[in-house]
Amino acid sequence: MLDLHRLRTLREFALRGTVTEVAAVLGYSPSAVSQQLGALEREAGAVLVRRSGRRLLLTPAGQQLADAAGRILGLVEEAETGLRSAQHDPGGTVRLAVFQSAALALLPTALPQLSASAPRLRVEVTQSEPAQALEDTWSRDFDLVVAEEYPYHSAPHYDGLTRVTLVRDPIALATPSGSAATVVGHRDSAWVMEPPGTASRHFAEQLCRVAGFEPDVRYETADLQAHLALVEAGLAVALIPGLMWPSAPGGIARVELDATMSRTVFAAFRDTSSQDPAIRATLAALTMAALEVAAG
Repeated sequence: MLDLHRLRTLREFALRGTVTEVAAVLGYSPSAVSQQLGALEREAGAVLVRRSGRRLLLTPAGQQLADAAGRILGLVEEAETGLRSAQHDPGGTVRLAVFQSAALALLPTALPQLSASAPRLRVEVTQSEPAQALEDTWSRDFDLVVAEEYPYHSAPHYDGLTRVTLVRDPIALATPSGSAATVVGHRDSAWVMEPPGTASRHFAEQLCRVAGFEPDVRYETADLQAHLALVEAGLAVALIPGLMWPSAPGGIARVELDATMSRTVFAAFRDTSSQDPAIRATLAALTMAALEVAAG
């Protein structure tokens, strides 16, 4: 019989591509990963990996078994979910991935609510960029992710992940008090933005370009609290989503943009865990927290 843990190791190798990355994800040593793959080959009676120079690659049989392993793990998760769904008091552990501004805005409300409504439930939180966190949730490194989409910039879609919108989050221009109250009025200003490749950076650059200028991005950081600090100090202007404004310091002007300029904050989880009481309880707490933020 094929060992479930070894099947997961094979599937992770198919997803990650290197033994080193699989070891980092599963918490094994690289040699232990190699041993797991070797043991699975003996169980399967087939060659699953082969060497090409210094790289290890899946054989056709290995790819076929890795694909089957994904389906098998999904069925196991469905079975476990079915057993837990009969429980009235959610328990166990939910591994939650969340990006910074959502963590700051939602978790202080959602987690105490969960502690009261589901005291047997343990929530482990990791801050992670949305695109990577979505992939990691799909590959079962996390159980639930809070992610974001900016206008005209969709987050990656994965088969088998369900999305639930938590809040539409309006984006505003943050400027030092007394400065220009339009985006184009800051064509000569210094800007602070998130690093290249992020959805928010793409959105911010395109907004400036549509306004007719290339922004002078003098500061780059993924920390939106640092964005606010630089604006407060009069060193830069920034585009700040609504979830961050309650923590904005004084001395910052909020310039509203067009009503369509809002990001979507959503939760995503695997279809196979959609009936899990722990997932449903965590999602309910996040939803209530988002409603409170939107109302406030």
